[in-house]
Amino acid sequence: MTAVLPPLQIGRHTIESPVVLAPMAGITNRAFRRLCRQYGDAGLAAGGASGATSLYVSEMITSRALVERTPISMQLIEHDPDESPRSIQLYGVDPATVAQAVRMVVTEDRADHIDLNFGCPVPKVTRKGGGAALPWKTDLFRAIVSSAVKEAAPYDVPVTVKMRKGIDSDHLTYLEAGRIAEGEGVAAVALHARTASQAYSGTADWQAIRGLKNVVTSVPVLGNGDIWSAEDALAMVRETGCDGVVVGRGCLGRPWLFTDLAAAFAGSDARVTPRLGEVAETLRRHAVYLTEFHGSQHKACRDIRKHIAWYLKGFPAGSTVRNRLALVDSLAALDDLLATLDPTQPWPGEAAEGQRGRAGSSRHVVLPEHWLDSRELDAPQAEQVAQAELSVSGG
Repeated sequence: MTAVLPPLQIGRHTIESPVVLAPMAGITNRAFRRLCRQYGDAGLAAGGASGATSLYVSEMITSRALVERTPISMQLIEHDPDESPRSIQLYGVDPATVAQAVRMVVTEDRADHIDLNFGCPVPKVTRKGGGAALPWKTDLFRAIVSSAVKEAAPYDVPVTVKMRKGIDSDHLTYLEAGRIAEGEGVAAVALHARTASQAYSGTADWQAIRGLKNVVTSVPVLGNGDIWSAEDALAMVRETGCDGVVVGRGCLGRPWLFTDLAAAFAGSDARVTPRLGEVAETLRRHAVYLTEFHGSQHKACRDIRKHIAWYLKGFPAGSTVRNRLALVDSLAALDDLLATLDPTQPWPGEAAEGQRGRAGSSRHVVLPEHWLDSRELDAPQAEQVAQAELSVSGG
């Protein structure tokens, strides 16, 4: 077999399979990352390689919450003992706070890689100038990236940036942001090839990834958007020339996608097509890992509910069982319901493929007043972005 791409180099870390698990709020906690790692390891072993299969990034953690050591942020920053490299994503709008958070992470040896979020399209973030709205203010973007890299560099912890194309089609930021990030010393740049206005709707503009690859030449450029299968990942690489892919919604209820991706990039056409019994076993294992993560069966079962429709997509499980699974409140109740499924049901093929997770429609991006008037931050806007981190929950 001939590898499609060489291993991905993120600073000092060699990632054998050039795949990154996208940070997803409420999804990519330690439990889900463990599940994805197990499947990624299996795919890499099948391809005859060993090492760090892919890069599995935590869900977004706000810099201010981390500096304040809130219980939620300290839980989200936890990693399994065998998780390597330990990867976290930070969100911040204030260079000094981001610097403090990075300093805490690296001096206390809490991560081996830090990703910075400049792609969040959620209104409560963009209305205060955060997330995908922030790169429009080039001075603020540069200051945040520079402060993070400066704090992390002495500890040899690479910093990467994940961003979107821009605010909307009339206010694109990705090419300039890519150049700035590269100049400030990031180890890689990832582009979700949609605007904040698109959110998760429509089609990702893979040609924007090619455009970024032509501009950013000294560090890896990673593509994100509409990767629902290993074949999609291979197509993105062919069409854009990107150095690796970032996978988000495509692995929801389908952690074995990392087996497929590792095999595909190793040059193998082997793919996982589990029967319903195997899917049920994976769902159950996910719930057990969540129980350990939350320290509570009740919290774990409440958490696993949102994954059930993704796991069962395409299978003829029946609406009654699906509805009862969506109300499960203990592992014993989960076991009873899973036992009613026909474990011999084969993988449903096309019915289980394609889009999963939220899509929605395009929308107007809510921004601070006069945000688009200038690429520089004025005093009132500086006051607004200083409050942006306070508006982000979940870490």
